Amino acid sequence: MSRSYLEKILRARVYDVARETPLDFAPRLSGRLGVSVWLKREDMQSVFSFKLRGAYNKIYNLPEKKKQQGVIAASAGNHAQGVALAGKRLGVPALIVMPTTTPPIKVQTVRNLGAKIVLHGDSYDDAYEHARALVKEKGLTFVHPFDDPDVIAGQGTVAMEVLRQHEDPIDAIFIPVGGGGLIAGMAAYIKRVRPEIRIIGVEPEDTPTLHDALKAGRRVNLKRVGLFADGVAVRQIGKETFKLAKELVDEVVLVTTDEICAAIKDIYDDTRSVAEPAGALGVAGIKKYLQQHKTRKKPANVISILSGANINFDRLRHVSERAELGEQREALFAVEIPERPGSFLSFCRLLGKRNITEFNYRYHDDTRAHVFCGVELSGGNDERVGIIERLQAKGFYVTDLTDNETAKLHIRYMVGGHAPQVKNERLYRFVFPERPGALLDFLSGLSRGWNISLFHYRNHGAAYGRVLVGVQLNKGEAGEFRDYLKELGYRHHEETDNPAYRLFASAG
Repeated sequence: MSRSYLEKILRARVYDVARETPLDFAPRLSGRLGVSVWLKREDMQSVFSFKLRGAYNKIYNLPEKKKQQGVIAASAGNHAQGVALAGKRLGVPALIVMPTTTPPIKVQTVRNLGAKIVLHGDSYDDAYEHARALVKEKGLTFVHPFDDPDVIAGQGTVAMEVLRQHEDPIDAIFIPVGGGGLIAGMAAYIKRVRPEIRIIGVEPEDTPTLHDALKAGRRVNLKRVGLFADGVAVRQIGKETFKLAKELVDEVVLVTTDEICAAIKDIYDDTRSVAEPAGALGVAGIKKYLQQHKTRKKPANVISILSGANINFDRLRHVSERAELGEQREALFAVEIPERPGSFLSFCRLLGKRNITEFNYRYHDDTRAHVFCGVELSGGNDERVGIIERLQAKGFYVTDLTDNETAKLHIRYMVGGHAPQVKNERLYRFVFPERPGALLDFLSGLSRGWNISLFHYRNHGAAYGRVLVGVQLNKGEAGEFRDYLKELGYRHHEETDNPAYRLFASAG
């Protein structure tokens, strides 16, 4: 199969709109990791992403009659810009269906490129289904973001450039994976020309689209996808892309949100550019791969595809807050200390001269107090474990919150404390679509008589907001409330037993 794609990639028409992007050496990251790391700078395309390659190649190769009728696509970002630019350059009318949660700046960017916009639904899946319906209604040609041979061939031209730019040996190329168009196209070219190069896909842990498909030996439809790396938030790998991937991809590495944030910082330190979360997956994958294969001989040259830089400025707050955790340079602890003279000083002395990144002290009762603190690390997880053991040896009760999502997203930013007068409180963490009326819809539902006893929300500049809600529920109301949550349809997790909540904010 890869043989037929070699010719498609060599013939792909992309350079009417795309540029040959540089392959930059990353000196700081290379020095830290002990390997030579190179960044393929697809963030430097005119639309700040590789997606225009596949979109243009697909539209260029359409029959003239299809071009005159126009094209349609569903996308919240990079693919939309690629289709809009290709349509403008080729004189082909383009209609883009975008979720209503798409940030206004992305909608306006696509509109400025000459495309018409239809806003529909809260998610990409909603927009996709509506676009497919409009194909039949309006007689348009659907330009798939990844599952199309011409799109795959267009993305494969990235590999053609990489091998031309780096003629010396390459041990591995780390490629972000969403629907699989980029990794399928690149692998089809590389394995025909330089089969010794390892092709390693990188996905977020909460969106293991290709990982789970390879494990199962078939395409898997994920029940849920992560929200942070929205550029790869795809429920199912493409049919055509999976055929290529299962034949040509050597391995898939999964990374956390914190590790992606750390990779964004790494890229900034070397290039002074800000990658989008999906664009930083390759660098996060290199670091995770080296960590997982410490016993192996280190590779000499590795390449990361920096696939895009379309990130909202507001999201940088979230990235900067989580980058140190992802780099294992910060730990978060909840510590219970005795409420007696000298215990607070003793606790501080045990932390030594380490930098304290955050410190919150809360009186609990006459016998104890709670401290929420962030501590800068220089020795990674081993140092974190050592701090916990030292504190416990002196009689302090310690809870490690470094990997506690509720603590990192909400508790560390909340003021107040325990509320003994609040009875029967249950805690839920919700994901809300950031669109007008979503929060009002939720609150209106609680007019059935349930009382909100705690509420915390922070805008992270994403299509979805995170909300923490405490609700007072009598014993007989729990089932009714669960039914309401199903009816509401928002993603949620119960956090009533979360230790961060129990220590710092619970009713009891």
